[in-house]
Amino acid sequence: MYRYQHGLFKKEAIYIAGPECFYTYGYDALAAMKARAHALGFGVTLPNDHPLDMENPDKQKRADSIFADLDKVMKETTVIIADLEAYRGAEPDSGSVYELGMAYAKGARCYGYTRDKRSLATKNQQSYLKDGKVYDERGNMMPYAELPFSPTIIGSTKIVEGDFDDCLKMLMTDIEEEYKFKAGRAVLTDHSRHVTEKDKKRPLIYLSGFERYDADGVEVFEKMKEICAEYGYEAISPLDHAPGVMDTDSDNPYMKAMNLFDRFQQHVRNCDIIIANLNDYRGYEINNDVAFECGMGFELGKKLYGYMDNTDKLTNRIPSLGADREYRDQTGSNVEDFDYPANLMFGSSMKIFEGKFESIIKKVIEDVQ
Repeated sequence: MYRYQHGLFKKEAIYIAGPECFYTYGYDALAAMKARAHALGFGVTLPNDHPLDMENPDKQKRADSIFADLDKVMKETTVIIADLEAYRGAEPDSGSVYELGMAYAKGARCYGYTRDKRSLATKNQQSYLKDGKVYDERGNMMPYAELPFSPTIIGSTKIVEGDFDDCLKMLMTDIEEEYKFKAGRAVLTDHSRHVTEKDKKRPLIYLSGFERYDADGVEVFEKMKEICAEYGYEAISPLDHAPGVMDTDSDNPYMKAMNLFDRFQQHVRNCDIIIANLNDYRGYEINNDVAFECGMGFELGKKLYGYMDNTDKLTNRIPSLGADREYRDQTGSNVEDFDYPANLMFGSSMKIFEGKFESIIKKVIEDVQ
């Protein structure tokens, strides 16, 4: 209460991110988090607190209404606290990671909580050993196997092993320390629009995909870049060097993850267009690095496009108990019923084409022009 009375946190507005809105009684959990944050003197920018167009017969328009509200609310957000528990697979909800990307892009503080900071080699039930090395379900040496989350989450977010309240405690301590830091005449630099690619053709395409972790990723991306060049466009991939970012030679997994994140986020800042592979990754979710980059790109005003092998609506793609049971899946969570092929964060922020990259690129280029 001392902190509240002195108003240390009244300028902060917390966005509460997570898949709770899909859980049974999840809105009660969100309301409890909001109440706790308010009790400590924080503002809260919990999405969907405003009137939404949920009676529109076009379900995609309902989703678009939610996303438009999110976009507006994110502008007011100074802190995001995200639930990073595994969701429909071994990794967090990709919609929440998209929101992390948005928050990071606008310079908000990023926090996340989880009960399980064990390595993904442990949490991913489909990982296996072969010749003394860990492989994933796609037959690749498992990327970031020794880390609890993908590089974009590790690099952008303070991760607390605990719950929402534990994040609040860390946030309060951080804010108090920053007040002391500022009193020491320290200077904080805003790099939110920092671009390092100076000699590029316009527009520059960033190829956001989980192929970055495939054994043949270099060859796959080079072919994609060749296809873009045939249309007169320059493209870069997550595996390419980002001007201004030095590669680390450290074996420390957190240092390597931070170095990868620095490269990825700089590519997003440098590009004009993002073409994202939105196919399922480790379950029924979009790859977390791709999700983060899409959210970051949207917030920075980049043009977004996605592609999937199957663009059927989610309620047809993810097994559930059907409309009579609110499309609950095996965990009791709702499958989104907005007629989009992916989480509304993606469906409402970009055109999503069906097919492989080589079959959809012409449609992307035509739309850009």
